[in-house]
Amino acid sequence: MEQTKNVTDKDIQSLVGNLLRAGVYISMAIVVIGGIIYLFDHSSETVDYKVFDINKVSLKTITSIFSEVLTFKGVAIVQFGLLMLIFTPIARVLMAVVSFFIEKDYLYVAIGLLVLAIIMASLSGGFAH
Repeated sequence: MEQTKNVTDKDIQSLVGNLLRAGVYISMAIVVIGGIIYLFDHSSETVDYKVFDINKVSLKTITSIFSEVLTFKGVAIVQFGLLMLIFTPIARVLMAVVSFFIEKDYLYVAIGLLVLAIIMASLSGGFAH
C-alpha cells in the first residue's frame, strides 16, 4: 500500500525559509568572490572620486551582466551576486504562488500572480526612476 504525505503549512514555511536563507548565503558568496577578483585585477589603480562618468559604466542591463560574468570580470560577478539577492524574494513569492496552488487556494494564487506581475513590470520597465 502506498502512503502519500500531505504537505502542511509548516513544511512550506520551512521550505520558504530555507530558500531565503540559501539565496542570501549564495548571493553573499558570489559578491565576496567577485570582490576578491575585482581587487586582484584593479589593485594598482587609483580612483578619482571627485568625478563620476556615467559613460564608463558598462554593465547597465541584465544581459550585459550575464555576458560579462562568463569572462570572470569582478564587477560583473559582484553585480550578478546582487541580482541573485534581488531575485531571492521574487523566488519566495513564486514559491508562495505554487504552494497556494497546491492548497487549491485560488484567490491567493491570483493575488500572488498580481504581485509577481507588478514586480516584473517595475523591474523591466524602470518605473522606479
